[in-house]
Amino acid sequence: MDYDVVIAGAGPTGLMLAGELGMRGIATLVLERGTEPDPTVKAGAINVSAVEALRRRGFEDRLREYHDRMLSRMLPMFAREGEPEPTLEDMRAWTKTVGGHFGGLFTIDPSQVPADDRYADVPSGKGGWMITQQQLEAELADWVTGLGVEVRRGTELTGFTEQASGIEIDCASGERIGARYLVGADGGRSLVRKLAGFEFPGTEPTLTGHQAVVDMDHPEQLPKSWNRMEHGMLVHGPAPGRILTVEFDGPPADRDAPITVAELQESLRRVSGTEVSITAVHSATRFTDNARQVTDYRRGRVFLAGDAAHVHSPFGGQGLNLGIGDAVNLGWKLAAALHGTAPEGLLDSYTSERHPVGARVLEITRAQIAMMRPGPEVSALRGLLVELMSTVDGNTYFVNLMSGRAHHYALPGSHPLVGAQLPAARIEDDVTLLRTGTGALFGAEVPPGWADRVTPAPAAAGLPAMLARPDGFVAWAGEEPDAELETALRTWFGEPSSP
Repeated sequence: MDYDVVIAGAGPTGLMLAGELGMRGIATLVLERGTEPDPTVKAGAINVSAVEALRRRGFEDRLREYHDRMLSRMLPMFAREGEPEPTLEDMRAWTKTVGGHFGGLFTIDPSQVPADDRYADVPSGKGGWMITQQQLEAELADWVTGLGVEVRRGTELTGFTEQASGIEIDCASGERIGARYLVGADGGRSLVRKLAGFEFPGTEPTLTGHQAVVDMDHPEQLPKSWNRMEHGMLVHGPAPGRILTVEFDGPPADRDAPITVAELQESLRRVSGTEVSITAVHSATRFTDNARQVTDYRRGRVFLAGDAAHVHSPFGGQGLNLGIGDAVNLGWKLAAALHGTAPEGLLDSYTSERHPVGARVLEITRAQIAMMRPGPEVSALRGLLVELMSTVDGNTYFVNLMSGRAHHYALPGSHPLVGAQLPAARIEDDVTLLRTGTGALFGAEVPPGWADRVTPAPAAAGLPAMLARPDGFVAWAGEEPDAELETALRTWFGEPSSP
């Protein structure tokens, strides 16, 4: 075989997966049909769950620079007439109190989550980072290149043939490439998904959305932030020139047609009720609320990740984060299979763990669409939801829901921490340990048979002993080693090696 794994798609999901494989010594090739990264305006932030995954891979300092840069760009949008313009420190403090939004309702405050909440430090962050998808892709591309992973841009996958021992992949250039596994991370219109015959059920689109970065003649006429209006939703900001409109009168007639200035301006005027003119367009995209998910993330030697496996509306910023989670979950499992240490069923657990998380995100995005529609009935419902979100329990629920803190896998084990993300706030060395690609056993001696796959670590303050998988999820927890620990070691790391 030419490679262990070929990944179709060099977006954030494909690059994150390439890094997960590359740091574990897996021969990986990324094929990307585009010659350059897509500059179109897309996601603008990552949630707490994605922050933790990236922090463990050593990205914290660099991504914090992007976060601060984005906050600095937002300063003019947050200035109030007659008051001094906010400082960067003001904006940093503000982000600690904003846990995203639900259907345009910004009443989610991470700083008000009780200290004894089960997810209060799972993981450690209080909020996400303001980072654009393009900035994240650039950092991931540098990481992957540094690991020696080859990324071929301008190379399009056109077909593949699965065989008993691997896959033969056809490229538009006529080249054929052999691999043990193929991963489709090639977006919502995934060719890999279509060629492999994955079922992709879901709901049809009901709206037309536009997102763009533009120049306007009178931007002060547009209200800032999220605004539910008579003819749809209008978003202005958080950076100057960024607009988003949503109209609930059906999907676009031709979603693939080029987006014109006239189309954007007509939508902006119709929704906002102003006569603002767009004088230049720097980036624009069109979207709907089409929501679909494959029934299985694996067919033989073919896997799907990111938008190739699930599509939905962009509200709440869930898509990018969901793809990062897919990559982190699949990466270590594929590496274990290729190294010959994977226990039976490990690769199938990718679907059983990630499919429920994806299905939950589809529910979250559908619910937000319902909460944004015009009409007095929805207005009444939004009022009740604001009251609920303003309570301690309601706020905590939505903080955990939208931040990814409460993503939980149904893993075997009796302790409530099992299946949750590692409580990173009280662990000093988890970054280094899990970046090596092994598991980590905190506060207990590693049984000799697994010493080559699990690293011992100091106990975490105020927590039981814990076994963490390489993706940062707790596989076992208890006061001392017991039969459940051995079961967890066999389940996730295979049989013990011989003395």
